[in-house]
Amino acid sequence: MHLRCFVCQFVTRHLRHSKAGLLRNLHYERHARNLSCFSQRTCSVTVCPTTIKSQCKSIFVAKANYSTNIKGKGRDISHVPDIKEFLSASNDATNKQLHDSTVEPIPYLEKATYSKPPNGKTVYFETYGCQMNVNDAEYAWAILKEDGYKRIDNLEKADVILLVTCSIREKAEDRIWKRLTVLKEKKLSGYPKIGILGCMAERLKKEIVEKEKAVDIVAGPDAYRDLPRLLEQATNESQTAINVMLSVDETYADIMPVRFDEKTKTAFVSIMRGCDNMCSYCIVPFTRGRERSRPVESIVDEIRKLSNMGIKQVNLLGQNVNSYRDMSSVEVGMPNLNAEPMSQGFKTIYKPKLGGLRFADLLDRVSSVDPEMRIRFISPHPKDFPDEVLEIISERTNICKQIHLPAQSGSSRILEQMRRGHTREDYLNLVERIRSYIPDVSLSTDMITGFCGETEEDHEDSISLMRLVKYNYAFLFKYSMRKKTHAYHKMNDDVPEKVKVQRLQEIMKVYYELLEQTQRSLVGEVQLALVEKISPKSTDYLLSRNDGNIKVVIPNTEIPSSRNNAQKSSIEPGDYIAVELTSYKPNTFTGMPLFHSSIKEFYSENHVLQQSNKL
Repeated sequence: MHLRCFVCQFVTRHLRHSKAGLLRNLHYERHARNLSCFSQRTCSVTVCPTTIKSQCKSIFVAKANYSTNIKGKGRDISHVPDIKEFLSASNDATNKQLHDSTVEPIPYLEKATYSKPPNGKTVYFETYGCQMNVNDAEYAWAILKEDGYKRIDNLEKADVILLVTCSIREKAEDRIWKRLTVLKEKKLSGYPKIGILGCMAERLKKEIVEKEKAVDIVAGPDAYRDLPRLLEQATNESQTAINVMLSVDETYADIMPVRFDEKTKTAFVSIMRGCDNMCSYCIVPFTRGRERSRPVESIVDEIRKLSNMGIKQVNLLGQNVNSYRDMSSVEVGMPNLNAEPMSQGFKTIYKPKLGGLRFADLLDRVSSVDPEMRIRFISPHPKDFPDEVLEIISERTNICKQIHLPAQSGSSRILEQMRRGHTREDYLNLVERIRSYIPDVSLSTDMITGFCGETEEDHEDSISLMRLVKYNYAFLFKYSMRKKTHAYHKMNDDVPEKVKVQRLQEIMKVYYELLEQTQRSLVGEVQLALVEKISPKSTDYLLSRNDGNIKVVIPNTEIPSSRNNAQKSSIEPGDYIAVELTSYKPNTFTGMPLFHSSIKEFYSENHVLQQSNKL
């Protein structure tokens, strides 16, 4: 029987409570660093049940002897087997059994009958939720493409339908349940196979299997490498194939995601996965696991490839993206004692981490790959904005001056209940510091109304925070309690649904009033916009985005090739255009394209103009 990285599983499961010395003598750490299973999530170790029993016995004898010797004056550990001996003995026993005709068959595959997909291994994706899910879908597609699958846009021709799901709020899950009701009506003779991927797969695996009998595959966010095997196992006669194991090391660093829209000039690059913050309302640590970051070199290599492909904008992704920390080698793992650990006044519920290349180091590296490529990042935590991060954003013209700063509440009391690690005053001080470094910054936020125990006074604090900060964009939600969270186990969801809705409407009203004022103040400015595509409403217009990530609609016309060159040329997706903002309506500017430009030319010329105006 093949077991993925048996040694890692064995040592972790059976020697978890051993003294650190035993683990060192078993060379566990060396195995963790060197074996391919930790970087590639595969392992060539093959162990049969009989071998497992014999090796368990020898290891536990070694453990007992070690414990005896540790109590004496001497520490004779020469007889303790190391990992090489363990693997050698395991493989010898396995090879012997390969030639033994009495080896028992694998029970869960014994009666499987694999039917041929009617359309030749075609797969259809539906993605719900955040950009991380979009990126996850691209990783899943890269893995399946390598296995011979073909992606199609026609649901009716699909052998496999994969739903990449979200669990952040109840409404997101409700959409999936409704969709499954529709999809199971399309099943004929076992096809199409229906799979649930992502956060909902991990959180509701039991409910999915029991409630929706039509689901064939359930795969969590860390199990996408296993999709080809799961799909093969999901036969007409078998039960639902499931893998929802969370990993402490999976980052898919060695996989280049295959983008669904090959014409777009924007790409998403995952730099870390998971979250350690454990905010009391949030399900993410339970569906995405612990924080782990990709090696910086793998990220730089991917961005370099994207630049060579003509990509003009990269979004760095992570559940707590600015908590990035590359500990992939001893060299980068050395602590920088002079670096600020986090934003001033902020704290965490976990022990502060030391060492490694931090988010500021990563921004420095990726922004240097291509000075004409925009860099954005989502979604950060306010605690991880030390001055070094703000300085690099301020200095590099190709790092967009747009920061998402989730507040969640304007009440210090509720923030403490949420375990956010800061007060209202700490947050406002951070906003002030950000604007001192980046005066023209565009700020966005998340805000939750009706959290456990929220009073009218707490709600008014949230409204007053909106008025003080004047965000350029906001995501506003009413609280939805999630199972497994700290709030689910320790608090009461005591704000009535009617009150939640009312408070959400009140905060939305204030937000849109302020947004109108904030955005209209920008009308008349000349800004640099990146053209994304032709407008779906009319080929006479193009969609672009400014540095603050707000949509700008411009006429599809010819314009001068540069500020100083009157020769005109057409506007294409991927072009940087100097645009004068002429009007605003909710979440969209209209503008007049003035001339072609570049990041370097636009900001250097604007700097000269600003200096001349001062004189």
